Amino acid sequence: MTANPAADPAADAAADADRDLDQALALVSRDPRTDATAGAPTAGGGHRAAPWLRARETATRAGSAVRGRTHRVPLAAALGEVLAAPLDALGDLPSFDTSAMDGWAVAGPGPWTIRPGESALAGSERPAPLADGEAVRIATGARIPADTSAVIRSEHSREAGTLLHAERPVATGQDIRPRGQECRTGDLLLPPGSLVTPAVLGLAAAAGYDELTTRPRPRVEILVLGDELLTEGPPHDGLIRDALSPMLGPWLTRLGAEVVSVRRLGDDPEGAAALLAAVTGSTADVVITTGGTASGPVDHVHPVLAKAGAELLVDGVAVRPGHPMLLARIGDRADGRHLVGLPGNPLAAVSGLLTLAEPLLRALAGRRPRPRYVVPVEGDVPGHPHDTRLVPVLLTEDHAVPLRYNGPAMLRGVAAADALAVVPPNGARSGRELEILDLPWASGGCFT
Repeated sequence: MTANPAADPAADAAADADRDLDQALALVSRDPRTDATAGAPTAGGGHRAAPWLRARETATRAGSAVRGRTHRVPLAAALGEVLAAPLDALGDLPSFDTSAMDGWAVAGPGPWTIRPGESALAGSERPAPLADGEAVRIATGARIPADTSAVIRSEHSREAGTLLHAERPVATGQDIRPRGQECRTGDLLLPPGSLVTPAVLGLAAAAGYDELTTRPRPRVEILVLGDELLTEGPPHDGLIRDALSPMLGPWLTRLGAEVVSVRRLGDDPEGAAALLAAVTGSTADVVITTGGTASGPVDHVHPVLAKAGAELLVDGVAVRPGHPMLLARIGDRADGRHLVGLPGNPLAAVSGLLTLAEPLLRALAGRRPRPRYVVPVEGDVPGHPHDTRLVPVLLTEDHAVPLRYNGPAMLRGVAAADALAVVPPNGARSGRELEILDLPWASGGCFT
């Protein structure tokens, strides 16, 4: 695809206005100089926004520091989790010599005399040994008779009365799977830390496992903050639809989390008290909040974290959209819980998911960081003066094509996207290779 299917002049104007506003705010509220120690721009609120890549690395380290839980579950329940113990071979695979094809088991040179009224079938008892010059019909997976020298495929043979002739040269041992060809008892099949995919379930079953020891999915509680949110019907009278509640649960599930609840809390003092109670009393591994991460009169996340004695690990990220996102630890390093504060604008919240929530959850689940890769961009992409930008893109065979509708409050672009492109400060010229963040449904996500 070489054209942008989501192009629209009105959307261009809206996106340009959002970008111009971002840049204007950046110029008046951010010090373009970097901190000599941290290398991060100074935010207007007094803290230093973390560089985008460093924020992701901080989230990974935070999750990796938590002492991992394990449980033993039936095979089907292990799908999408990570092995907490090695998967060792419980026996030889295959456990006996088997036929790799439908055809004939033969002994010695041909032609061969066909043993009348007998076939070797999968799951049946091992047939009687073959005499030299004898053949018996055999099915794929059946046990090989003793003294068999080869299996001849049905399509490579010809019957003539009671004799069997080969129509191709026959090599000793052909189309026979010998015992232990895949593994021997005690061999390491997969190490701890391996993701349990459907193929892993098949391997475990073939090896004789009924249960697996795995790391359970991180438990997540979602708290949607705001008094302006409607749960049904079109927006009206200054109220808007809650777009985050329907989106965040499925998104986090695809990232491998177990979402235990989704709740809405107000912006009033009662809502702030409820937020404090939720943050301090939640049994989830991660609390995700939306909105309230800035410094406005009803932005309660920072004060609540201070009252809860939380440690701010990331307090703002040099990325657009989503710069007010944050990551905090509640409790001690090894056994504590974490809070990811997402901005309230929908695309900014998506930016926070991919920047902080995804690497944190992968580490908590025992999964390796997602491999990084780059794709050349088609067309020039404007940048922010100081910050990284995350831009929705379609992926073609050769390029990443930026999509319109990429303002902080817009979801139309990301709904049509395969990924987000990581655009460095000051933008990228057409053809430049940009890092790509796959969206979980485009990249397969977790098996849940």
